[in-house]
Amino acid sequence: MRVATIASLAASAVLGLGALLVARAWLPNPQPKGAALRPVAVQGVPVVLAAGPIAYGAKLQAKDLTVANLPRDAAPVGAYSNVAQVLKVDAGGAPVALTAMSPREPVLPEKLSGAGARPTLAAQISDGMRAYTIGVTDVAGGGGHILPGDHVDVVLTRDVGVNYQTGAKGHFVSDLVIQNVRVLGMDLNADPNSTKPAVAHTATLEVTAQDAERLALSAQAGSLSLALRRTGSVELQPVRAVGQADLGPTGLPGPRAIPVRHNRPARPTAPAGVGVLVINGETASKVDVPSEHFNAGA
Repeated sequence: MRVATIASLAASAVLGLGALLVARAWLPNPQPKGAALRPVAVQGVPVVLAAGPIAYGAKLQAKDLTVANLPRDAAPVGAYSNVAQVLKVDAGGAPVALTAMSPREPVLPEKLSGAGARPTLAAQISDGMRAYTIGVTDVAGGGGHILPGDHVDVVLTRDVGVNYQTGAKGHFVSDLVIQNVRVLGMDLNADPNSTKPAVAHTATLEVTAQDAERLALSAQAGSLSLALRRTGSVELQPVRAVGQADLGPTGLPGPRAIPVRHNRPARPTAPAGVGVLVINGETASKVDVPSEHFNAGA
């Protein structure tokens, strides 16, 4: 009996050892506890990024920039590879930010001005376009709510002289000169990220060369005003000139004649009659006899 028990225990031990060997062979080796994962080195190219938020018009310094390796296919075209390139743009002058940049945003040439320059408006004009400035008032300029980056329509109001239909002088006509033009600046504010409304006396618009001619002529013909468009609105509506006749009748109605009523009774109206000559002795007189009493043969 004792020999059988010992044989059974030996067989169990052999089977357990075999199972352990099979498990070690088939299961992956667990990583030692507490071992840290090694970072995988990113193979890429150095790109200059904004170290923190950069405001529009800020003059860049070394503390404003940082360098990070980005995958080659993710690096923007034309990006700077070191901070010295950015700080010595165009003969060694520190550049100025032409647009606000967020932290970790790549710094690109189109976001910077020339050497030591202020944020120039010319750098924001699209290819083939022009910047043209018109005079506005607090009302004609949108009440201060139009900001750089908005889109507007330009309305011309002018006096065409005599209305040939009515002969009245001072006949005003309003017309839409151009539609959906981008506002580059209001007074000296050209920051497309500005959010604070301000009353301006000039508005600089991005227009074509022909539209610049239209604005120059319109400014001499009458007064110009801006109509603010909804953000993202691009439709161009067919319009026509609007005159005073389109506003309906002008002026208030004149005084209306009111008949005068008297309290005294009206005089009786004498019945219509026929004049008859009556001879009384040597005198004659004419009396009116009602027609119904007058005989045709009298």
